[in-house]
Amino acid sequence: MSEKQSLSVGNGQSTTDLSEQRGVTVPRAGARNALQDGLCLTDWTPLESNSDRVVQPFPRSPKLQRKKGKAGKPSQEQLSRHLEELQAEGSKTEAHIQSLKKRNTDLSKRTETMKQQVREHFEKMRAVLKQDEQAVLESLELDLRRTRSRLDHVLKSWKQHQDQVTKSIDSTQRALSKSSAAEEDGEGQSENLSPKKPDASEVEIRLNEERFSRLLKTLSSISKKLKAQLQRKTLLLDSSPVVIDRQTCHSQITVNSEGRAMSLGSGSGDPAPEHPLQFDKVCCALGSSPVTAGQNYWEVDVRCSPAWAVGVAYTSMQRKGRDKGTKLGRNRNSWCVELRNSSVSAWHNDRHVACQVVGQRQLRKRFSAAMTPVFDRAHHHFTEPLFPAVRFLRPPQNQMWPNHLDICPLHNL
Repeated sequence: MSEKQSLSVGNGQSTTDLSEQRGVTVPRAGARNALQDGLCLTDWTPLESNSDRVVQPFPRSPKLQRKKGKAGKPSQEQLSRHLEELQAEGSKTEAHIQSLKKRNTDLSKRTETMKQQVREHFEKMRAVLKQDEQAVLESLELDLRRTRSRLDHVLKSWKQHQDQVTKSIDSTQRALSKSSAAEEDGEGQSENLSPKKPDASEVEIRLNEERFSRLLKTLSSISKKLKAQLQRKTLLLDSSPVVIDRQTCHSQITVNSEGRAMSLGSGSGDPAPEHPLQFDKVCCALGSSPVTAGQNYWEVDVRCSPAWAVGVAYTSMQRKGRDKGTKLGRNRNSWCVELRNSSVSAWHNDRHVACQVVGQRQLRKRFSAAMTPVFDRAHHHFTEPLFPAVRFLRPPQNQMWPNHLDICPLHNL
């Protein structure tokens, strides 16, 4: 027995037949394909079936039934094992929490110990300063006593002369009060007193002002150096050893065995084979290890070089040619401080700021505090690891070869 039902497809032009077999409605292959192609059913009437006939569902497979049985109520053994696992996990979690709490307490204790050690060091420095202050004050007191002793000796001499003058005055006044007869007899004549003149040595009796002036200058210098050293100590905490990468060095740059001392030669001799990372025209060199995060500090001894540039650069900095891309501070990939024609300046991206160096006739390793504002105004978001970089600039005509740049071993301090 079969009957037709109408299916409307997307184009509204085709229909298909449905047949009933054993009470189950099965669409033909064409209808299934039409439904899979996104066609819509517009008029659907269930096929007539024997109402007395019960349609049985598909039976479950034994495998699915076994899985359902396993997923049912767990056994006592499973519950006991799971409880033991949870208890073990709870014990481990509690132990770890207690460990973290202990570490937190230990951090506080360790910090207090470190603070106490710092206080002791500063107390020692204050004790040294206090002791030196007392010695300086005692030296000033000694100078005062010596000066007073000399001045008291002179004062005593003048008081003696004053007493003699007073006696002469009294004698002269008595002589004036006597009669003329006594004067004719020659009585009452006063003693002749020679006038006293200040000695030239009296002018030299004074405190040692010259020595005191030198003392003030020395204390001022010590104070400035101490302040610089205290500021530098923070930088030294971020110091790390710097070694020059020989593969980046210009052919005229010679590096010692430790990789920290560089000499610029005159260019004589056979050049070494060129390396892809080598600067071929500009006398530059880069460090072997990059700075990837945080702060980093190193010092370069520049006393033996009349013209130089010290800074940092990206590894993407150009190495070949003489254009600005290969020169420190003249491009976006490098930053530097340089000395040229006895003038110090800070450079980046071909822009510079003049640096006024105060209190030093010749730069050695560090810059004075007057240069700090230059770098305070220069805030950069670095996008690549930074490599230490140096460059030998063209020396004056009268410069004798060779010249040197030395990276200071700060880790030995």
